Amino acid sequence: MATQEQKTTVNQDIPSLARLVERLDADTGTGDERQICDAVRETLVEEIVEGKLNLPPAMIRASETGYARRLLHRGDDYTVVVMVWGPGQGTPIHDHDGKWCVECVYQGQIHVVSYDIKGSPEDEIVSFQVEDDIAAGRGEAGALIPPYDYHIIENLREDVAVTVHVYGGEIARCTTYSPVDGNGTYRREERELGYNV
Repeated sequence: MATQEQKTTVNQDIPSLARLVERLDADTGTGDERQICDAVRETLVEEIVEGKLNLPPAMIRASETGYARRLLHRGDDYTVVVMVWGPGQGTPIHDHDGKWCVECVYQGQIHVVSYDIKGSPEDEIVSFQVEDDIAAGRGEAGALIPPYDYHIIENLREDVAVTVHVYGGEIARCTTYSPVDGNGTYRREERELGYNV
């Protein structure tokens, strides 16, 4: 995951961002996590499918050192992050530090595998069971609500993929899981997160 210094500014130079932010402010203002995620998912799908959200080239540029994670907007109760996936780039199994998340494909196609953890999330060594395995293209979105938020995202294609993520707050860290000697178990690791420029 990206580890460069965090930006503290909002990308105000994107004309289509104001409408998206207005809608997300309304979506995240009231309701339980499921209602919020449903509303945010509907907003993202509409803004992306109808071409209302236009991200500048610098925001959707791939990184050669791993997938890029770029701050689009920081609201009072949520953040919007753009992630860019070059061919073969992806994440390990990870969580979202106890925060809900809605993810929508802006460009290309991604592969997402969701997992159910076996054992306590606090255990150093755990195992996982695959719950869902999907390929998602432009305008397709999903939600993750803890404790059901363990997954991987990867780009298995030869073109660049871009996703837009709305989180229920700032995510400065997460828990990742690395395979242990190919025996079906994973070691828990804490990872600090940041943003690419």
